[in-house]
Amino acid sequence: MTLLLKPITLLVCAAVASQAYGDDASAVHVHCGHIVDPTLSDTALGPHTIIVVGEKIAEVRPGRVAPEANGQLVDLSTSYCLPGLTDAHTHLSSQYDRGGFVDFLTRPPAEVALRSTQFAARTLLAGFTTVRDAGGNDLVDIALRGAVARGDIIGPRIFAAANAISITGGHGDSSGGYREDKIIQPSEKNGVADGVAAVTQATRLAIKRGADHIKFMASGGVLSQADNASSPQFTQEEMNAIVATARDHGLKALAHAHGDEGARRAVMAGVASIEHGTYISDDTYRLMKKSGTYLVPTLIAGMTVAENAKTPGFYPPSVAAKALEVGPRMGASFARAHKIGVKIAFGTDAGVFPHGQNAREFQYMVENGMTPLEAIRAATRGGPELMGLFDKLGSLERGKFADIIAVAADPLADVKTLQDVRFVMKAGTIYKRDGRRVAP
Repeated sequence: MTLLLKPITLLVCAAVASQAYGDDASAVHVHCGHIVDPTLSDTALGPHTIIVVGEKIAEVRPGRVAPEANGQLVDLSTSYCLPGLTDAHTHLSSQYDRGGFVDFLTRPPAEVALRSTQFAARTLLAGFTTVRDAGGNDLVDIALRGAVARGDIIGPRIFAAANAISITGGHGDSSGGYREDKIIQPSEKNGVADGVAAVTQATRLAIKRGADHIKFMASGGVLSQADNASSPQFTQEEMNAIVATARDHGLKALAHAHGDEGARRAVMAGVASIEHGTYISDDTYRLMKKSGTYLVPTLIAGMTVAENAKTPGFYPPSVAAKALEVGPRMGASFARAHKIGVKIAFGTDAGVFPHGQNAREFQYMVENGMTPLEAIRAATRGGPELMGLFDKLGSLERGKFADIIAVAADPLADVKTLQDVRFVMKAGTIYKRDGRRVAP
């Protein structure tokens, strides 16, 4: 009886859906030759039609469903369609170039903001329809988020951190490595704080400024001159205060952590994710698995800094030395995390490398132990689940935002094909078609 009722139920649902949008000339029928969506299937599905009404997916039906007489057809019948990708670690307000360590002293905020609009467009046109931005200066990321949301410029859906939180002399202290009498010394207003009261104040300031999540530096970093990448930064009590303050306001916290002790403290404090993870031990990865803490690996950032460090003068000497050490370690650490079963969300640290090249991360994830399906899942379902957004985006399902991308070949056979996205739709609006930008 159940087997007989199921197709009847599907026909009734299709009829009801057809009544809802069948006569709507605004409905867009997207004919996909194949669908690659890890939420729907572990293999590529055959021809399907994604029916889009407004910003949302109204229905996904097998085969090629013709639109109404006045409806719009998007013919991707020779392409592979995927959900829009999510990059869970970007820096849209910056991009490192040779000698860029003095940019914060020479570039006015207006120039930083103008450049960021180009970075946002490149990211969207590369197929990344949503990003979790992991911190910037002068609230450029907050302004950029608003500009995209209003339609002033094109870019991915942005969730911003405002300024990251750092200890004095830590990874987020821009005065590190410079004479104190020549550089303005940052404070809680700039996210640099020491002690429970100060980090609580810095967290509240970020929230006041519009942060969607809180980013703090649990260990030293690579692209900072005056710290050790593996050393912990912030005490357990300070991390607890940051995470608790964020949680009180309904926000999640993410922790930059190359070092093991900093990562362990951050996991104990209750962060949603650890970024980078270069020196993390198996014990800490097992703790992350038990706690449900995500790893956002940013392998492309490690590869990029290691390569750049070979060019004399690209980075200051102290940074170049760290880059040459950290870069080669990140892949092996990621492989261990994946083998242990830590949750993985795709993230790149875009800005450390040129924006728009985000999809190169897939190649490094596969080279270090993931299958193409797993890597794609990290960028479609992983990021949205980490951010608490999977009910709205991350798969090609009815009721979700119509974020659809397409490539020419099967990414499950060759994940590098995701480096050449030919079609991009975000929330029902087409921004790229046949490999060319078409939106305003």
